[in-house]
Amino acid sequence: MAQVRGRGKVKFGILLAWMFTAALVMAGPAAGRSLSGPSRLLEKADRCRKSLMASSAKRKYRHNWMACIRAYRRIVDRYPGSDPAGWALYRSARLYTALYRYSRRAADLDEAIRLYRQLADKYPKHRVADDGQYRIGEIFYKYRKDLPQAYVEFLKLDIKFPSGDMRPMARKRLDELAVILGNRDEGKAAKKKGASPSVPVTIRKVRHWSTPNYTRVVLDLAGPVTYKPHLLKSDPAHEKPRRLYLDLRNARFASDLNQHITIKDGLLRSARVARYSPGVVRVVLDMEKSIGSYKVFHLYDPFRIVVDVRQYKAPGAPGTRAGKSSRAGKRRVRKGIRKADLPDRTASLARQLGLNVQRIVIDPGHGGKDPGCNRSSRIKEKDIVLSIAKILKRKIEKEIGCEVILTRTRDVFVPLERRTAFANTKKADLFVSLHVNAHRSSRIRGVETYFLNMATDERAVRVAARENATSEKNISDLQAILNDLMLNTKIHESSRLAHDVQEGIISQLKKRYHRADSLGVKQAPFYVLIGAQMPAILVETGFLSNPTERRLLLDRRYQEQVAEGIARGIKSYIRGIDRASGRIRRRAS
Repeated sequence: MAQVRGRGKVKFGILLAWMFTAALVMAGPAAGRSLSGPSRLLEKADRCRKSLMASSAKRKYRHNWMACIRAYRRIVDRYPGSDPAGWALYRSARLYTALYRYSRRAADLDEAIRLYRQLADKYPKHRVADDGQYRIGEIFYKYRKDLPQAYVEFLKLDIKFPSGDMRPMARKRLDELAVILGNRDEGKAAKKKGASPSVPVTIRKVRHWSTPNYTRVVLDLAGPVTYKPHLLKSDPAHEKPRRLYLDLRNARFASDLNQHITIKDGLLRSARVARYSPGVVRVVLDMEKSIGSYKVFHLYDPFRIVVDVRQYKAPGAPGTRAGKSSRAGKRRVRKGIRKADLPDRTASLARQLGLNVQRIVIDPGHGGKDPGCNRSSRIKEKDIVLSIAKILKRKIEKEIGCEVILTRTRDVFVPLERRTAFANTKKADLFVSLHVNAHRSSRIRGVETYFLNMATDERAVRVAARENATSEKNISDLQAILNDLMLNTKIHESSRLAHDVQEGIISQLKKRYHRADSLGVKQAPFYVLIGAQMPAILVETGFLSNPTERRLLLDRRYQEQVAEGIARGIKSYIRGIDRASGRIRRRAS
C-alpha cells in the first residue's frame, strides 16, 4: 500500500508540473514578446555595432555604420519609452560621433547631438540620460571647438541631473572652461577698450534700490575687473555686523565717488568703498541679522557688478510669497466646499478670484538711447512696445482689476538691472517684459514667449544675446544664470504664465488675422528676468524684420489684439491659481 501511495504522489506531482507548464505556454508568449521584443532587438543591434567596431575593413564604408544605426532606430520607433529605447538612442549617437572621425561630415555630429538631446529630454530618468547630456558638451568642446556652448551644455547637466554620476566630470570640465574662457574674455575686454591691463579701472558710481525684504546694489565701472565675494560673520566684541565684501582687483574709485552710502533698509546698513591694497579696492556691505541669501553677478556694456540681498523667510511665515501676494496670505481660510454662486459682477476679477494677483509690472523693452531693433529712423522697437504696454495697462486694469505699473511711460533709457529691481521694490505679483523680435531671414515670423532658464536652442541664445544688449558670451554671465536658477523658486510659475500668455495671444490673433504663427514657449538667459521675486516672462510680439509683421506691428488695431491676448493669458493664469488654491483649501478642510 505504501508503494502504491508513493506512485500516486509522483503521478500527482507530474500532473501539477504539466498543468503549470501548460499555463506558462498559454499565457507566456504574448507577455514574453512585449517584454523581450525590444531587448532582443537591442541585442541584435549591439552585435552589429561590436562587429563593426572590431573590423577596420567594415569601418571604411558608410553603409556598414548606417546598418547598425538603423537597427537601433527600429527599437526607438517600435518601443518608444522602453529602457532599451534609451540605450538605443545613446549607442546610435555614439556611432554617429565615431563615424564623424571617418566622414568629417558636420551633419553626423548634428545627428549625434539631436539623438543625445532626445535622450536627455524625453528619457530624463534613464541611467544614461546624463551621459548623453555630457556627450553633447564633449562634442562642442572637442570637435566643434565652441567653448561657450560647451560650457552651457555642461551647466545643463549640473542643473538637470543633480544626482547623475556624470556630474563630477561635468563640473571638472566647467572648471577647465572657466579658466580658458575667463582669460579669453579679459583679453577681449582689454583689446576692446584699447587699454593696458595694468591701467586701473575706475568705479564710477554705487546705486541701490530697497524694500524691507529685498535690496539690489549696483557698482558702475569704466571697464571689466576681476572680483570675488566674501562673507564675514558678525563681530560683537568690536560691534561689527555681518559683512559681505568684494575685492576688486586692478581697480580704483573716482575722486567724487561717495565712499560711504547709508542704506538702513532692514537688510543692509551701509555700503563702503575704500582702497584695500595697491591696485585693490574693497567694497563692503554691512548686513543686518535678517539676511537670508545673496547673489553676486556682473553685466556688460557697460560693465557693472550687481549684488542682490534677500530677507530670510521661514516657510509659511507671514508675508512669505508663494505664488500669491502677502496680502492674499492674510485671507481667512474657508471651511468646506466653496459654493458655486455666481460671482459678484460689480467686483473686479482680481477680487472675485481671491486677490492672488494684485499688482503687475509691465516692462516696455529698451528706450531712450537704446532703440532696440529698428528698420529706419521712424520704425523702432522701443516705440512699438511702449504703445502696446500702455494699451495692455488699460485692458488689465479694466478687465481684471489689477494695479498696473510701467517701468517707463515715455522714451527714456532704463538699465536692465533696474527693471527687475523696480518690479521687486514695487512688490509686484507678476512681471511681463515686452519686446519685438528680429531675424536675419525676412521670412521668419511669429510670436514667442520666454521664461528664465538655460537656452534650449541656438536661436533662443541669439534672441537672448540681442535682448541682453551684448554679443559677449561671458563665462561669469553664464555662471550668474546658473546661480539664479539654483536660487530662483519662480521658474515653475513663470513657465505656467508663459504658456498661458502665449496661448492667449495666438488664440486672440487667430480671430482677426489670417495667419498667427506660434513659435511656442522657450527658455533663455535674459538679464532683465534675473532676480525677479515673482513669476516673470518676456514676450516677443512679432518680427520687425518680416515685412508683413512689421506692417501689422505699426497698426494700432493689431497692437490692441496683441495686448488683449496678453491680458487673456494673464486672466487664465490667475484663474489657474484660484483653482489650485481651491483644491488645497478643500483638501485641508
